[in-house]
Amino acid sequence: MTWSDQTGASAGRHCALLAAPPAGSTDAGSIRCVRGGATRNHPRPPRPGGTPGEEMTALLKPTPGFERQTGCQPTACCHRRNGLIRGWQSKRPMPEKPFSQIGRDFREFYQKGTAALERQNLDYAISILEQVVAREPAFLEARQALRAAQIKKHGTGGGFFKKMIGGASSSPLLAKGQLALRKDPAEAMAVAEQILAGDPNSVMGNKLLAEAALGAELPKTACFALEIARRNAPKDQELTRKYAQALGAAGNVDKAEQVYLDLMQANPGDPDLAMEFKNLTARKTMAQQGYEALADGTGSYRDILRNKDEAVALEQENRQVKSEDVAGKLIADGEARLAREPDNMRLVRSIAELYTQKKEFDKAIEYYQRIKASPVGNDPSLDKAIAETLSRKFTHLISLLDPSSPEYEQQKQAIETQRLEFQVAECRERADKYPTDLQIRFELGELCFKAGKVTEAIQEFQKAQNNPNRRLQSICYLGRCFAKRGMNDLAARKFQDALKEKLEFDDEKKELIYELGRVYEAMGKRTEAIDQFKLIYESDIGYRDVAAKVDAYYAAGGT
Repeated sequence: MTWSDQTGASAGRHCALLAAPPAGSTDAGSIRCVRGGATRNHPRPPRPGGTPGEEMTALLKPTPGFERQTGCQPTACCHRRNGLIRGWQSKRPMPEKPFSQIGRDFREFYQKGTAALERQNLDYAISILEQVVAREPAFLEARQALRAAQIKKHGTGGGFFKKMIGGASSSPLLAKGQLALRKDPAEAMAVAEQILAGDPNSVMGNKLLAEAALGAELPKTACFALEIARRNAPKDQELTRKYAQALGAAGNVDKAEQVYLDLMQANPGDPDLAMEFKNLTARKTMAQQGYEALADGTGSYRDILRNKDEAVALEQENRQVKSEDVAGKLIADGEARLAREPDNMRLVRSIAELYTQKKEFDKAIEYYQRIKASPVGNDPSLDKAIAETLSRKFTHLISLLDPSSPEYEQQKQAIETQRLEFQVAECRERADKYPTDLQIRFELGELCFKAGKVTEAIQEFQKAQNNPNRRLQSICYLGRCFAKRGMNDLAARKFQDALKEKLEFDDEKKELIYELGRVYEAMGKRTEAIDQFKLIYESDIGYRDVAAKVDAYYAAGGT
C-alpha cells in the first residue's frame, strides 16, 4: 500500500506491506513506513469483512485511528494479496479493461452486483456497482450493468416535468463536470455518474460522460454513453456526429461510416462532415494495410509493403509535389488498379488529382465527373475540387503567355477576368445547390467583392455572418462594401460592431481598426481616424502605412 503524510510534502515517504495474512485470518499483518529516511513498522489496517457494502468501504479507506496511530494517510493505491485496488483517482488514462484484467476483489463485487440485478434487487445492485465503477472507471461491463440497473429503477424515459426537475437539480453538477473536463477527465466521469444516478437517461449527463471518457482514452465507454443519449434525443444531429467520431476512435469504423453516410444524406452541404468521413475512410485503409502495427511500434515500415518497389511507390505518392514522370507512373498504376476496383471512388479521386498535377485538366475533370455520377457524388468538396481544377487551368494558360510580348499584360488581364467570371458563376451555382452552406456563401461574397459586384456581395456576407467561423470576416467585408458605396456611417458601425466582439489584438483586429480609421478619414473625422491608427502604431509600427499617417499627423502639429 502506498501512503504519504498529511501535507504530501515528500513523495518519498512510503509504506509497504511486510506480510499478507493468510486467507480467512483477521490478523492485519504489518506495514513498513519510511518517513524522512527512518524506517518503522506499524499495524496494517484490519482485513475487511461483513456485508459487501462494508467490505467495499473497508477496502477503499483505512480504519478509524489509523492515521493517528501511524502519521500516514492513503493517497494513491493499495496492493493486497488478492489484487490491486486503485487509489482515489488516477489522472493517467487507460484503455477499457475486460473482466479478466480486473482485480479479484472487484470481480467478486461485480458478480454480486450483477446477481442482484438479475434478482431485481436494484438498490443493492446499484450500491455495489457504483463503487466498482468508481474504483475501476475503465471496467465498461460494470458501467453497463450499473446503467441497466439504474434505468430499470428510474424507467426508460421521463415526462416533461421529470426532465425539468432533473435538469434543474443537475445544473450545478454539469457546471462542475465541464470545469473538471479541462483538468481531469476521470473526475469529470465521476461527476457525470452523479448526474446519471439521478437520471440515467439524462442527455447532458451522458454527453458529459462521453466527452470525459474520450479525454481519458476510453472510446468504447464514450460510445456507450452516446448510444443512451441518442436514444433520448434522436433528432440531435450534433449528438449523432459525436457518436460517429467516438465509433471511429473505438475502432468500429464500419458502423461509424454508416452513421456518417446517414448524416451526410441529411446534411449534403456540410463540408466538415465530408472531411471527417474522408479521414475516417483513410484511417480504415491504413488499418487494413497494417499501418496500425507501425503506429503501435509493433511493426516496421517495410513490413507493411509487399516489396521494395511498392515502398518506393508509396514514398513518391505521399509527396505533395510530384514530377510528371512519377505522376505518370502513378496514374498508370492507379488506372490498372481501377480496372480491378471500378467502384473505388477514392482511387478515382486520386487519379483526378494526379492528372491535375500533370496539368491535364480536362482529363482530371473527366475523372471528377465519374465521381459525381456515383452514389457519393453529392459532395460539396467534390464540386469545389472541380472548380479549383478549372481555376488552375486558367493559371496554366497565363503561364503559357510570352512575358516579353507587348500584348502580355492585356492578354493576362483578359484571362484573369475570364477566370474571375467563371469562379463567380461556379460558386453561385454551388450556393444555389447548397443554400444552407454558409462557407460557400462567404466564398461567393469574396468573389463578388473582388469582381466589383458590391450589392451581391453584401447579400452574401449578410448570410455568411451567421457562420461563427466566418462572422468577423463577413462583418469586415460588409464594412468595406458599405464604404465602397459611400455609406460611411454604415461602414463605421460595422467595423465598430466587429471590434466589440474581437478581444485579442491580432492581425485581424489590426485590420478592423485600420479599416475603421480609413472610414473616419473618408468622413472627414481626422482626429477619430488618427486615434485608430495610433492604436496600431503603439504595437506594430510596420503595419501598412500607419507609421506614415501618424508621423504626418505629428509633423503637422497634431497632439
